[in-house]
Parts: sequence; structure tokens; C-alpha cells
Amino acid sequence: MITTPLTRWFDLDTPVFGAPMAGVAGGELARAVSLGGGLGMIGVGSETPAEWVVEQARVPAEADVSYGIGLMAWALELRPELLAAAIAAEPVLVSVGFGDPAPFVGPLHDAGIAVATPVNTLADLDRALGAGADVIVAQGTEAGGHTGHRATLPLLQEVLAATDRPVLAAGGVATGAGLAAVLVAGAAGGWIGTPLLSCPEATNSAAARERVRAAGGDRTVLTSAFDIAQGLPWPARWPGRALANEFTETWHGREDELRGDTAATELVRRARAEGDLENAPVYAGESVGLVTTEESATDVVRRLTADAEKALQRAGRLVR
Repeated sequence: MITTPLTRWFDLDTPVFGAPMAGVAGGELARAVSLGGGLGMIGVGSETPAEWVVEQARVPAEADVSYGIGLMAWALELRPELLAAAIAAEPVLVSVGFGDPAPFVGPLHDAGIAVATPVNTLADLDRALGAGADVIVAQGTEAGGHTGHRATLPLLQEVLAATDRPVLAAGGVATGAGLAAVLVAGAAGGWIGTPLLSCPEATNSAAARERVRAAGGDRTVLTSAFDIAQGLPWPARWPGRALANEFTETWHGREDELRGDTAATELVRRARAEGDLENAPVYAGESVGLVTTEESATDVVRRLTADAEKALQRAGRLVR
């Protein structure tokens, strides 16, 4: 068994945390990750109904497993009811990222809920520490979905040198060897998203899962094109890493031309509704080339853990 400060804190069998991917990570995925011994997370988007949060939280709760919920600070400023819904669900952990977590840490702590904050820069880290975040998630640009521009390993090392709070590594962790690598570097666990994109418990479509399995690691693009086309108020500093498709090939690098382009807006919105994956986003990280089969998230977590244990044992033999 791999033991870290976070496995002890949350009584986990493995230091694997499921990334709270909005549109992918619902209650079923969170439950499956937690049944594998990690901590599953439910992802809440800017347009997610508050009722959905409570409904999805019942799934892992009724299975009697711990779970967490992921929120976005900039969205909470517009929709405070999402914070209330998360608190009412009584998770053990809530992540608050993509903006200033300070206004939300106090209410979460008052409810007895630990707070994690993803950071993409050292300035983000300073803000998270000042806000009182309990767990830091060092998220590198290799990660799928909205992320920053720093690579995971350099960012992780700088974050670890700057704080003694538990740090999770996010971005590019997709195998047991990858998990072992960040643990040896000093992380208290891995925050994984892309390896879960092909799991049947995910709320994405079967076609999206198939596209993930077919994609190579060099077929992602870090772009704001989808957000701009849909008129989503994502802060510009957090573009999204997605699988390249016809839409990104047309519009990535031409984002300014997208503003106010009603035809492009309609194209993406219709594509999302109809499952047209050449014009809708499929967010995935650079480790997507390692995701080649469809398997339960429970099995993914157990496999990562078993392989990480073997890798750590091999690493131990390198020291004489």
C-alpha cells in the first residue's frame, strides 16, 4: 500500500484523486474512482444546475464512499448557489480553482470541508496559501481541459519547495510509473483526468470515448477557440487543452476573428448538442495516447496503484 499524508487524511487506499472534469465526472465516475481506493471528484461547470450537484453527490454517498466536488471560482462569483449546493452535499473535499479561492474557503471550512486549490504559477500558489487552502494541486500545461502554460514537473518542484502543505501533481500522470515519478518527486498524490476519459462511468458519449482511445499524444491543442465561440466568460489566462479537430484547425490562432461570429457560435453549440466531434470540444491531456482501452475507473485506479507500487520498488533498488 502507498501511504502519503493525503491517504492518511482522507483514509484512502491509494493517493489517486480523480480530476473534477465538468461534463465528464459525475457521481458514477466519482463513485468508481473511490471504490478503487482513491478519491473521486464530481466536476461542476459554469452552467451546471445546482440541483444536479446534489443529485450526483447521492451516488457515491449511497455507496458509502468518500468523494469530492470541483468548483470554479470565477463561476461561483456569478452563481453562488453552486457553493451552497456543494456544501449541502457534504463531500470530504472541495476544489476551488481558476480564480481567487479566498471568498469560498471560509464557508467550506466552517462546514468541515477541506479545500484544494489548483495552481498554475507561483503567484497562484501565494494566493492559495493566503486564502487558507489545505491541499495544493500543481497543474501543468500537459493536463486536459482548462490549464496554464507551465510544464508539470518544473511547476511541481517549485511548488514543493515553496510550501509544506500537501501537493497533488496534475498533468501527464497516466501510468503507474508516472504516479510513482511524482510521488518520488515529493507529491502526496496524483490528480488524474485523461486516464478516466475512456471509462464507461464517465458522462461523456461513447463516441467521445472512442475518439479519446484513437487519439495520439501529439493531437492536442491548447486553445481558447471553443470558449470564445460559445461566449463563455473563461478568463483568458486559462485556455483549454482539447483534441485537435476541424474547428481547431480552422480557428486556433484566429481567436480574435471568432468574437461576435454568430455562425461559429451556432456551429459549436449545435455540434455539442448533436455530438459532432469535429466541431465540439473533447478536452484531453497530452497523455491521451496512453489511453487505449475502455475499462472501469475502479480498474484504472487499481492498475495505476499496482504499477506504481512496482515502479517504486524498482526505484528503491537504484540506491546502494
